[in-house]
Amino acid sequence: MAISRRAFGVGLLAAGVAGTGGYFAVKDRPELQGLLGNRTRLFGFIGGEKEAFLADEDVTAALHGHGLEINSRVAGSVEMVREQALLSQNPAFLWPSSSIMVDIARQGGIKIRNDRVILNTPVVVYSWQPVVEGLTKAGLVTTTAERQHQLDLRALLDAVLAGTNWSKLGVGSLYGQARIVSTDPNRSNSGFMFAGLVLSLLSGNVASADGLAQFGDKTQAIFRNMGFKSSSSGKLFEQYLAGGIGGEPMIVGYENQLVEWIIADPQRWKRIQAGNGAKPVVLYPHPTVYSAHPLIAIDEQVDRMIEALTSPRLQELAWTKHGFRGPLGTATGDADSAIAGLLPAEIDAVLPMPDANVMLALLDKLAS
Repeated sequence: MAISRRAFGVGLLAAGVAGTGGYFAVKDRPELQGLLGNRTRLFGFIGGEKEAFLADEDVTAALHGHGLEINSRVAGSVEMVREQALLSQNPAFLWPSSSIMVDIARQGGIKIRNDRVILNTPVVVYSWQPVVEGLTKAGLVTTTAERQHQLDLRALLDAVLAGTNWSKLGVGSLYGQARIVSTDPNRSNSGFMFAGLVLSLLSGNVASADGLAQFGDKTQAIFRNMGFKSSSSGKLFEQYLAGGIGGEPMIVGYENQLVEWIIADPQRWKRIQAGNGAKPVVLYPHPTVYSAHPLIAIDEQVDRMIEALTSPRLQELAWTKHGFRGPLGTATGDADSAIAGLLPAEIDAVLPMPDANVMLALLDKLAS
């Protein structure tokens, strides 16, 4: 049947109205921005532990669906909020690994439009099965009913300060004095947070200026005992895996690092578990501190990035593929079968970090 010119015109008008309405419907929904083909490119600095997460193809695709393309460069959490050489590059956002960095950034004059905790991961200690067996006999490590290992970090720190040999702690295979290694606290967040935890444990409570005056020298001695300190949590974790029990008996890291490594190659993890060599073990300091990952928005467009990263899809990817807990420290989605039973559902002993002024004074002391 022939269509009249008038009917054809009305049809085109209706299609145009529907198309325009569809455009504005998509335009007004951030989660559908990618359907328009336009992406907002945002440049900023991130902690190295989030590099694999943002490089994940599924994460990239989800961000593209929100109309976002993220150009990130790795920098230490402390560096990115304090180093003018980095800030002069005009980042739209900073994504460090501690909420205290927000206060330090404000004190440094950074104009923050918004900030939101996106991810969480507790600070843990990585060691090896023979070390854990020895520390268990010495009473420094206990195993929970769920088979997770808890470390009496205060007792270990006392042993390090006393110059106790590994053999006295039940680890006869290791030479010399007991030690634990973190990253450089003046550059990397895991070292920064460990410094705050050490000072608080030595103080007997969340450290204050008085605690720093009384126990700052002992904290400094702990870090001096470490020798060389890496500038990156990711690099230190790689050194731990490559160096084995002899090279790195105990290091400070993030819970998600081993999870991410296991999920990247589950068969490799099965071979390690079935083998006769020393096996990596994660220890939970009791108490520990939470590494919150606040996204600091300098440019207003980063509000869209915050909305995208807190969406259910990206929160699920953060946990199931990279081991990051959500903003409240809870798991989002079902864990990969390769890590089933490896992680506690909740971390029940967490200390707050000392305030920004105490931590800045501690950094100055540790740098001297």
